[in-house]
Amino acid sequence: MAHRQSRLPLSRERILQSALALADQSGIESLTMRKLGQQLGFEAMSLYNHVANKDDLLDGILDLVLAESDPPAADEDWETAIRQSAVSMHDALARHPWASPLLMAPGRIRPARLQYIEALLGRLRDAGFSAETTYTAYHVLDAHILGFSLWEASHTYSAIDVAEMTERFQSAFTSGAYPNLTEHAEQHRSEGAHRELSAFEYGLALILDGLRKIHRDER
Repeated sequence: MAHRQSRLPLSRERILQSALALADQSGIESLTMRKLGQQLGFEAMSLYNHVANKDDLLDGILDLVLAESDPPAADEDWETAIRQSAVSMHDALARHPWASPLLMAPGRIRPARLQYIEALLGRLRDAGFSAETTYTAYHVLDAHILGFSLWEASHTYSAIDVAEMTERFQSAFTSGAYPNLTEHAEQHRSEGAHRELSAFEYGLALILDGLRKIHRDER
C-alpha cells in the first residue's frame, strides 16, 4: 500500500505541486490521476473537484515551470535583458526535463508563454531592430532555448547507460577510424576547462554577438 501523506485539505495548488514533484521524480509518463491521488492520500475522483481533467493538470504544471523563468527586463540594456531571460528559461527547463517536449506539443500554448514571446519581440523592437530582423532574431533565440533544452532532455544518461555506450563503441574508437570523435569522447570522461563552459550560454553568446553587429548596422 502506498504511503499516504497527512490528509491536509486538497487544493489546486497542492495538487499541482505534487504533480510537478511526481513528474520530476519519475517522468511525465508516470503522472496519472490514480498515482497522484495515492501520493496525496485521496481517491483519484477527489482531484477532479480542483482540476478539470488530465489536460488541465498538465497545463497547470507547465505554468509552474514557466513561472520559474523571467521575461526580458525593461530596465536593462537589450542584450543583458535577453541573455538573463534566456538563461532563466533554459535553467527552468533543465530543472524539469519533461517540460520541453510538452511545451512544444500542439495545444499547449500557455498564457505565460505568449507573454514571454510578446516581451521578447517587444524588447527587440524597442532596442531598434527592424521588424524583419526581429522576426528572424526571435526564431533563432527561441529555437536555441527550446531546441537546446530538448537536446539536453534526450541526452540524459545514467552511469549504466554511459558504460554500455562506451563498451558498444569501444572497438570503433580504438580502430583509429574516428580520431576526432575519440578525442571528443575522452573529453566527456575527463575534467578541464571544457567541462566548466556552458554550451548553452556559449551558443547564446554567439547569437547575441551576431545580433550586436546587426544592431550597429541598423542604427
